[in-house]
Amino acid sequence: MMRFHKSLFSIFSLLCFFMAIPSTAGQFDGPPVLDTEGRPLQRDAEYFIKPAITDVAGNLTLITRKGDQCPFYVGQVPLLSQETGFAVSLAPYREGEDTIREGRDLKFVFQVFTICITGTQWKVGEADPKTGRRFVKLGYDNTATGYFRIDKSDLGVYNIGWCPSDVPIKGRPRCGSAGILIEKGVRFLALDGPAFPFEFVRVDPVEELGSILQEK
Repeated sequence: MMRFHKSLFSIFSLLCFFMAIPSTAGQFDGPPVLDTEGRPLQRDAEYFIKPAITDVAGNLTLITRKGDQCPFYVGQVPLLSQETGFAVSLAPYREGEDTIREGRDLKFVFQVFTICITGTQWKVGEADPKTGRRFVKLGYDNTATGYFRIDKSDLGVYNIGWCPSDVPIKGRPRCGSAGILIEKGVRFLALDGPAFPFEFVRVDPVEELGSILQEK
């Protein structure tokens, strides 16, 4: 009788173990974020981030505030400008993950050299004193404030936000969606306002090299 109970206990334990595997794996997965060609975004590939649906401005780029040379902030190229902005590379927080997934923490890094020594990684910056909205600025940051996320809205477009789920953080984070804050006609990327829709255009290295050679 004792052996029978032990067998039942072993079977029950195994069932619990296998039932737990899908739920544990599922909490770390999510649908892949797709580029404009329907391909999943990949680690270390480069993408231009442009407005989706609306044509009020150009691609995301780096800009300065108040006439200072450094640090740089994330902003938008003016609509009628000939500039194309700068591409970003994306790096998930989870080691071994090469696909960019909805709702997972990842780094955004502009692929450009600057005169600033702070680097070109995105991070949560200071708050605007008038609106309380937090700017997205550039600088090295391996803490939670250096990781963002991409989520799909009910309209089927992508929003960028900050709400750590993979990166350890003390206390409850003040989550926020990334939208546009206009300061003296300049369009800055800032949290804590209406979410702005974006899409991702993959950079073809061959086409990019051809464009550079053509400009020269």
